[in-house]
Amino acid sequence: MKYSENIKPISYLKAHAAEVAKSLSERREPLIITQNGEARLVVQDIKSFEQTQETLALLKILALGHQQVARDAVQDADSVFAELRRRQSDS
Repeated sequence: MKYSENIKPISYLKAHAAEVAKSLSERREPLIITQNGEARLVVQDIKSFEQTQETLALLKILALGHQQVARDAVQDADSVFAELRRRQSDS
């Protein structure tokens, strides 16, 4: 996907909002909106936005995991499961 091929001025968005919404939902590609010749907005369908947010959340989890490994703040799986079994039997 080339973002440079999907650029429209804000006046286009104002005049064709329903058409833009339909196109974004079908194509699942963002639309760059310009104002006074400069890129100002990125418009995308809700499913793409949600997918992007989920991807970012997973990347944050991965980054936290890498930080924990770097700090040596990890436990092996056997120790974790043993602790969970112990807690379960205590309750």
